[in-house]
Amino acid sequence: MARTRVYRDGRLKAEDFPLDDISEHLKDPASVVWLDLTDPDKAAYDRVQEEFGLHRLAIEDASSPHERPKLSHYAAHVFFNAYAIGFDKDSGQLEVHEVSAFATDRALITVHAGDFDMDAVVERWDATTELAGHGVAYLTHGLLDLIVDGQFDAVQQLDDALEALEDQVFDESGQAIREVQRRSFTLRKALGRMRKVVMPMRELVNGLMRAREGLVDDEMMPYYHDLYDHVMRVTEFTESLRDFTATLLESNLAVQGNRQNTVMKKVTSWAAIIAVPTAVTGYYGQNLPYPGYDRLSGFVTSSVLIVVLSVGLYFTFKRRDWL
Repeated sequence: MARTRVYRDGRLKAEDFPLDDISEHLKDPASVVWLDLTDPDKAAYDRVQEEFGLHRLAIEDASSPHERPKLSHYAAHVFFNAYAIGFDKDSGQLEVHEVSAFATDRALITVHAGDFDMDAVVERWDATTELAGHGVAYLTHGLLDLIVDGQFDAVQQLDDALEALEDQVFDESGQAIREVQRRSFTLRKALGRMRKVVMPMRELVNGLMRAREGLVDDEMMPYYHDLYDHVMRVTEFTESLRDFTATLLESNLAVQGNRQNTVMKKVTSWAAIIAVPTAVTGYYGQNLPYPGYDRLSGFVTSSVLIVVLSVGLYFTFKRRDWL
């Protein structure tokens, strides 16, 4: 599937026209073309490469899945790869959508899989038509701005999930303990994956701002500075969550250790209490005469001794919070 648009003098003139008409539109020096390819095959790549003079290595990067976020400069264009992300609060899984783009002086070609919502990007462009006169810089900014905003929303949702998990750390029920362990490792995995796609965005946006091709003009530069500021907020937020996740895991382990120490104190205290009657009955069970041997008074004395010592140990341990 392919979608097309052409802007002329800052105004949208046509859209969803055939790929064969692109060359005619580009003959007008005031025209800027957007071409969007969804799950293109090799024939589509070959056609686009011939039409726009795209570099072979850039085509190879666009057609290869799971490329890292990056910006590459070529003679006739720049190529960048980025990831739109979403966070599922229920499962704790991170949804990742790869987007590649070729930017020439008068065209932007975007490539992505079918799970990426390009309609949201088009809506972002239509909401900022006053910037359409800046051509490719305007289109590129709208695309990256939507991606970065989505990354920030995902980081905020992950932060909310970690805070909710923090409230369960001190729940002593067995089910809560297992849930904290399972959920914490799931969120940590999602955060690690998020960090891989978020951190390189700084170099990507900064490279576009400083590109030798002059993609961003002076009037669009403040918008790219604002975009770069949003990228920095996302990266700093991600780094803080990384520290927060480590602290959460350490706190969970510390709470489990304290809980285990409490259990061990209780078990040891009860063992000491049980050892008293065992010692007394064992002593009186020797085959030797002792005070009260073969008399009722001896039995009463041993029973009273068991009760007194056991109760005394119980209150002693209770006062020391061992029970």
